[in-house]
Amino acid sequence: MKLYDFPFSPNCRKVRAVAYELGITLEYVHVDLLKGEQRAPAFLAKNPNGRVPVLEDGDFVLWESTAIQRYLASGSALVPRDRRVQADVDRWIAWQLAHLQPAMRVVAFERIVKPLTKQGEPDPAKIEAGTVEFAAACAVLDACLGDKEYVAGPLSLADFALAAHYSLAGAAGLDVSRYPRVESWLARMLARDSMKRALADAQVTR
Repeated sequence: MKLYDFPFSPNCRKVRAVAYELGITLEYVHVDLLKGEQRAPAFLAKNPNGRVPVLEDGDFVLWESTAIQRYLASGSALVPRDRRVQADVDRWIAWQLAHLQPAMRVVAFERIVKPLTKQGEPDPAKIEAGTVEFAAACAVLDACLGDKEYVAGPLSLADFALAAHYSLAGAAGLDVSRYPRVESWLARMLARDSMKRALADAQVTR
């Protein structure tokens, strides 16, 4: 299987981490977002949205990181069999897409992407708005974690989806230390060999 990706992207990072966690060997094809390679005709033929990651498994081409995660993890312990636990996993993946990712994207664009791509100075108002949304999201996750080790109880795809984005918090200047349960959960996730490998991959491409 081939994965077309840009390792610094959190959506790519979560797919790599799941593959590493499950011992799945992928052939990685680097798509340099900073050079606009995602807009090349050959890549758009694979994903008309012009986004990474994209998985190729023979003649099957799959885009959207959540769908790729599920495809790789099908039948594994990262996809709980219990109906309610599975619904909880789905809930947190949906929450990451609807709440956490949009808030972090705003701040990451201003503080990371703009300097890298020379798109001007960061906008303080947008950073402030994104930071407020991020804090609200963290408060929700912190309250819901309670005494659970992972977000839905057992380790699942939801943990990798959230942790891949939270792992960018420091680089984006976003602080999780006010949320002790989130901080503790994130430390557990970042200590996993699979996440360490995905993070190391991201550093190589910066």
